[in-house]
Amino acid sequence: MQTLSNFHDFILCIISTLEARDSYTSHHSSRVAEMTEKICDLLNLPLDEKEVYHIAAHLHDVGKIGIRDSVLLKEGKLSQEEWEIMKSHAIQGYNILKNVKSFEEVAKIVRSHHERFDGKGYPDGLEGKNIPFGSRIIAVADSIDAMISDRPYRKGMCENVCREQIEKNIGIMYDPQIASCVIEHWNEVLKSREDESNNCMVKF
Repeated sequence: MQTLSNFHDFILCIISTLEARDSYTSHHSSRVAEMTEKICDLLNLPLDEKEVYHIAAHLHDVGKIGIRDSVLLKEGKLSQEEWEIMKSHAIQGYNILKNVKSFEEVAKIVRSHHERFDGKGYPDGLEGKNIPFGSRIIAVADSIDAMISDRPYRKGMCENVCREQIEKNIGIMYDPQIASCVIEHWNEVLKSREDESNNCMVKF
């Protein structure tokens, strides 16, 4: 997977495409990627593994390119039918990436980033260690950013309430090792998100 670093411009191009449709999605992916990298550092993962997970985090929502605007940009609660359409972004992202040989592992991580540790996630209902490790990291980072971020239809949670939600779901939604590490180093993880938010404000 060392060749992944050669795809930097390709990744930026995809993120720019996402931004053109939905600025929240692209900025969200950047923040999730930075938190993912910080969590990898806290877990002392090797550099090559961290690189794969960081790139997968950048691309975890790439499948939203295939979600129609009336669903993706809806300012309000989704209907059950619309929610099923939105959930398909995990498989759509996998299908976009799987045919690029160097992205085979990234594609699998993207497909599984909405799986839950208790097996009640989607799209495949994977459980525990059957979920790719990178997906388990991204699941925590993704949840944190989604809960804290303001959206047009709701105000984001305060950081303390978000932390309580993560802690309450250790072993349920989230891998105990990963989520416990995040809770232990909460301020460091949140700082990586805030730093990336500031970068997004400067860039855009």
